[in-house]
Amino acid sequence: MFASQYYDSIKDILDTVYASEKDKIERAGRCVADTIMGDGLVHGFGCGHSHMLMEELFYRAGGLAAVDPLFEESAMLHGGAVKSSHVERMSGYAQFVIDRYAVKPGDTFLIASSSGINCFPIEMGEEAKKRGATVIGITSDHYRDAPSRDKQGRHLRDVCDFYINNHVPHGDAVVGVGEGVKAGPVSSISGFFIANSIILAACEELGRRGFTPPVFKSGNVAGGDSYNSQILGRYMSRIKHL
Repeated sequence: MFASQYYDSIKDILDTVYASEKDKIERAGRCVADTIMGDGLVHGFGCGHSHMLMEELFYRAGGLAAVDPLFEESAMLHGGAVKSSHVERMSGYAQFVIDRYAVKPGDTFLIASSSGINCFPIEMGEEAKKRGATVIGITSDHYRDAPSRDKQGRHLRDVCDFYINNHVPHGDAVVGVGEGVKAGPVSSISGFFIANSIILAACEELGRRGFTPPVFKSGNVAGGDSYNSQILGRYMSRIKHL
């Protein structure tokens, strides 16, 4: 049964991520905690389906209020799926996008790209570092030897302060459904686990420092709206998409 194969593959990947990347996830959590303690922002960027990791972290119950996603519609599927693939491969665009956001020294910048070979996310990491942010990549070592589309031949990991391996296989999908054809992609599930684990690691670190994490409650529970409004007051004028 294909669903059973998919389930087993996802379990294997998450088990591997947890066992192999735990130290880096905790390190990323400390970076985020430092940013929160310094009243900074946690920025995030991804192209295509990778942008969903930023949707996952932004303005949601159980999520940090200090998350500032760079929602560039030209690189999202709803603005034209085929076009977004071309945009992801464009060089020279990242600086114009990041200039519309307040990325500063002391901030944390998450970038997700499983392949890590395309110009836009690579140059976004480069631009974020120029602005003094700590840049953390979420990418796959299975593409380590894949040719890069970057002019300098770099991969995403090369422009990050450090990266977390999502252990996604080459091609993303894991279940054979025909001759040379696979379905059942796993990058989003692995990425969501990593991204939320980073936030949890940050919350744990903030607690150790005696600081209450600025985390949203659900607006569908009693008192949620009033609680969230107090947190929003700290970030509304600073986060573009709130």
